[in-house]
Amino acid sequence: MSAKGQSEVKVVRSTTWSAGTGCHGGCGVELHVRDGRLLKVEGIAEHPYNLGTLCPRALALREYVHAPDRLLHPLIRRGPRGTDTWQQATWDEALELVEQRMTGVRARYGAESTLFVQGTGRDVGGWLVMLAYNFGSPNWMQSLPGNSCYHPRLLSMKIAMGDYVVPDSSQFSGKRYDDPAWRVPECYLVWGQNAVATCNDGLHGHWIVHALKRGSKLVVIDPNYNWLASRAAIWLPVRPGTDGALALGMLNVIINEGLYDKAFVRDWTIGFDELRTRVQEYPLDKVSQITWVPADKIAAAARLYAAGRPSALQWGVPIDFAPEGLTVALAINALWSITGNVEKPGGMVVARPAYGVTSYPMSQAAIEAMYGDAMPREQFAKRIGADRYPIVRDLHWRAQPDAVIDQIFSGKPYPVKASFIAGTNFVVGAQDPRRWRRAFESLEFNVVVDLFMTPTAMALADVLLPSSSFAERDGVRAWWSPLTSQNRALRVGECRSDAEICFELARRFNTKFQYATLEELYRFYLKPSGIGLEEVREKGWILPRAGSRELPYARHERGLLRADGKPGFETPSGKIELASSRMKAWGYDPLPSYTEPQFSPVSTPALAAEYPLILNTGSRSIAFFHSEFRNIPSLRAMNPEPLAQIHPRTAAQYGIANGDWVWIENQFGRIKMRARYSLVHPRLVLTQHSWFYPERVREDADFSAYEANGNELIPGGLHSKTGFGGAQVKSLLCRIRKVEERAP
Repeated sequence: MSAKGQSEVKVVRSTTWSAGTGCHGGCGVELHVRDGRLLKVEGIAEHPYNLGTLCPRALALREYVHAPDRLLHPLIRRGPRGTDTWQQATWDEALELVEQRMTGVRARYGAESTLFVQGTGRDVGGWLVMLAYNFGSPNWMQSLPGNSCYHPRLLSMKIAMGDYVVPDSSQFSGKRYDDPAWRVPECYLVWGQNAVATCNDGLHGHWIVHALKRGSKLVVIDPNYNWLASRAAIWLPVRPGTDGALALGMLNVIINEGLYDKAFVRDWTIGFDELRTRVQEYPLDKVSQITWVPADKIAAAARLYAAGRPSALQWGVPIDFAPEGLTVALAINALWSITGNVEKPGGMVVARPAYGVTSYPMSQAAIEAMYGDAMPREQFAKRIGADRYPIVRDLHWRAQPDAVIDQIFSGKPYPVKASFIAGTNFVVGAQDPRRWRRAFESLEFNVVVDLFMTPTAMALADVLLPSSSFAERDGVRAWWSPLTSQNRALRVGECRSDAEICFELARRFNTKFQYATLEELYRFYLKPSGIGLEEVREKGWILPRAGSRELPYARHERGLLRADGKPGFETPSGKIELASSRMKAWGYDPLPSYTEPQFSPVSTPALAAEYPLILNTGSRSIAFFHSEFRNIPSLRAMNPEPLAQIHPRTAAQYGIANGDWVWIENQFGRIKMRARYSLVHPRLVLTQHSWFYPERVREDADFSAYEANGNELIPGGLHSKTGFGGAQVKSLLCRIRKVEERAP
């Protein structure tokens, strides 16, 4: 005790991961706790990723952890779904009910009839896989049409290169920018991502700022003149949804002007001649007409990127949302491949799970190693969408969301009857959210796990289980590098981590579950690394060691990327496939091509006459993560109302002043937002997404979830031919008008 009778402040080192920050970033933090209360959170200066810096969401962690509306106890619904009729329960009561109802569904309809649904972030994915497979269901899924959250990009890299690559910002080295092996990218191309205000996989936005300070020239492809665009050497305000044409136009310039890396193309790629032929279909005058970007600017950007020795490229979800997101991503893959910016300092480097540690089994062999015979091959083959999409069948590990919703309504080839939902608020966040809501309302039983009452929990949950923030969790994490730990600093109420909840239920569902404790499971995960759990917890983070296969640069030349130890890449040919043998085998075009958005001035000119502006939803706010944090006072104060950005000239055309409330309408619905002048493309309306009003729960059990939600204006079913991408949330049509206040 201190002299004033208070306990001493305990400082716990940990690592962020969503719940409380809303990211996948992995920043090092110190959590200051006294008497079970979080006092403050500070960044760790020596942490190699965040270097002591933190975003507003992390700095608001105390408010988040101790928010008055935190869920502190398990709740069981006693009235109809959609009503605030809950009874507090013990964990035993809640878990026994979940076990009883879910095993009953399994006995009647088969384990595959139960869905295990996640959103993004909150360290829940690996645990949900564990739970799903030990229950016996192959239907673990993400609540996004077209799997349009990184998966089209991830799969494009897997298909073309055999591995995922990320921009090299020296993040694999403890010396960071002082590492003599690293080079500053001469050109940094940022494609469709407001990296300084968003959640990134494998990259922190401030790393791009550091590169700029060290001399990188920036190319920004974005219809919004954001902070990075204002610092760019070249800004390309592309028409939303036409990124594929732009990539093919840039490839046209680089190939026809001989700006590609001829030695790398010769030695390490196949399909170049076919790609050369394909890009002739995309001359710059045609691409300019499609994209609304002047031809000379496209050429200048392509030349600057190709001239960089090295060049780096960071991309965002607009690629995934394109009509054929996976194909667009393949075109962008070709940009860094033909310029030789692969496994090169300051270019694009292969990123694998740190030290081979992962909680995501992505193959049948990995499933069997982790969970024994809990998920037989014949059961795994029942994954929804595997019969519709060859890539789901052969290469992906999740159920395909669009196929899931269709199957809930059709009941074919088998019925869907229950769900376990964690880390997602899809009643707000999914495209065509009311259709998703109707689908899950039709199920016999729904479990929701969250930290707060959300529209999804209120509308659907029969049992609501209280999860925890990262400050309340123990665990290990390996999402590329470094290998990190999360160390619990406190407990709040009766909240449990997703790992604890899923672990306990997995034991209940599978009598052969082979792990007695979570620590035993963590030690199993760490086994490939040869690193002990105590060492990870003590150090907090462990970067690749000298001589490690994880250290980037020229591994393809040394046989460090292929399982057989031969030089090259982990593809069928052993080379980067500019014309993909896998895509051809699946019946798709092996080369990238362009597809026009389904609703656009080109594809639907009559509709565009009625709705002359392009609706671009999903604008990021540094205060929020999708639908999260609107109940946190300091963060809500940064962004108190739903915003629609519009160019001042366009606003004047429609008689709209900065700050006016406006209606945004299209053939699918209408929403109300606050107009904000911005230097977006003049033919564009850029809206924030997933808005609801937590403060309205007492008067409106839906939290006004559809009043200002851009997803109301997006139809369901706009997925691509491959099943990956195509939600088109960036490229629909709309009109805008001022809200005229009427006298009472």
